Amino acid sequence: MMKTQGKTQVARRDVLRGMAALGVAAPLGAALASCSSGGSGGTGASATQSADLDSSTNPFGLKAGTSIEAYVYQGGYGTQYVNRAVKDVQKHFKGIKAKVAPTTNIAQALQPRFVAGNPPDLVDNAGANQIPFASVLDQLEELDFMLDVKNYQGEKISDIIYPGVKEAGMYGGKFVAMNYVLTIYALWYSASLFDKEGWQPPKTWDDALDLGAKAKAKGKYLFVFGKESASYYQTLALNSAIKEGGKDLIDRLSNADPDVWSDSHLQDVFKVLEEMVKRGYFVPGGAGTQFTKAQAKWSNDELAIMYPSGSWIQNEMKDATKAGFEMTGAPEPTMTSSPKMTYAAVRSSAGEAFTIPTHAKNAAGGKEVLRAMLSRDTAEHFSKTTLAPTVVKGSVPSDAFGSSALKSVIAMIEGAGTNVFNYTFDQKYGLGSQELVAWDGFLSGQLDAKGLTKQLQDLLNKAAKSVK
Repeated sequence: MMKTQGKTQVARRDVLRGMAALGVAAPLGAALASCSSGGSGGTGASATQSADLDSSTNPFGLKAGTSIEAYVYQGGYGTQYVNRAVKDVQKHFKGIKAKVAPTTNIAQALQPRFVAGNPPDLVDNAGANQIPFASVLDQLEELDFMLDVKNYQGEKISDIIYPGVKEAGMYGGKFVAMNYVLTIYALWYSASLFDKEGWQPPKTWDDALDLGAKAKAKGKYLFVFGKESASYYQTLALNSAIKEGGKDLIDRLSNADPDVWSDSHLQDVFKVLEEMVKRGYFVPGGAGTQFTKAQAKWSNDELAIMYPSGSWIQNEMKDATKAGFEMTGAPEPTMTSSPKMTYAAVRSSAGEAFTIPTHAKNAAGGKEVLRAMLSRDTAEHFSKTTLAPTVVKGSVPSDAFGSSALKSVIAMIEGAGTNVFNYTFDQKYGLGSQELVAWDGFLSGQLDAKGLTKQLQDLLNKAAKSVK
């Protein structure tokens, strides 16, 4: 989904599952707190009410016959899962009308409505053009109350979601975003192609350079990028640098350190990528190619042999993946064979950040849709149709629906153990389209590592000032 990651990770999205036994709780944060606070009702701006926490029928006071409006990011996961949740709400409440509006540009669609004081009832603030959370923090409901209510199966929500979900939705000390999808970031490849050629996923950047030469000898490229997804290589670089040098880089990014992009570990990766561009290891013309068409040159044409992305990639490219491709993920390479974190360390995050605006006309309706999404029927349907897990525990069965990608995600989580990390500076500051421009220029060879560093630092400095 553009964490993000269309999905840019800075996201487009912005895959895991069955991780109760896989140790994700500690990396993603402390266990969820069961804090009881006022929940928003459905009577207009900032209206609150004390919901009956023992009630499993109508904890938010949703009125029959009312309308619910939701805006959902149209990325790799689509919007059908929210439509399904709406149908579940309509089964429980008579006469409910709903509009689920898909958009690839949340900021453009909704910032004017936040300013005017008439936002929708539910917002999936995701994608490359999401609204910076810091800029609307005082206009979002705190969602602690959601943790205390029961879903449609009568299960308390705090008991059935993975630990760390609350922490992933904290901004400015407030729990304002209920992230719905669990995502792993990795290097993706065709296991069948690699087996055929006798290749191995690179564990170091020297390995990656060698693999690029082998691919070139076969008339292929190491990597590919599209104009809307060039910043996926920023995610790749950051993840590699964090694994190599440690989590201090995460804090520096979060605090908008005025020299963070000059971090030595990050510079090492930038220089290797610059060398790869010079050697012709990237499919040409990426800056002028729509991102899914570019990705198809990897998943369908096998012109490129690897691609950095979040685990949404399988669902996003399901209609443009070669038969027998055996899509598989591997951890990103490190600079040396003895990094501070292990090679097996992975970035894991909860994505698709659903929020309830304080001035929503029917905030109770927005929360009820969220309640439906956190019910097992909708969560399991999401996992089955997208081949990605939700924050609801056990949303994917042990057979992983026969998905090689999903199986590889589980293998990565098991291999990482407690070496799991995440960062949210991109959502916090929202560097936006100019970030893509910088990476498009860099991967096209028009900008060197020094120029990329300056542009990214200037963007972060400017963004940090704008949200203070």
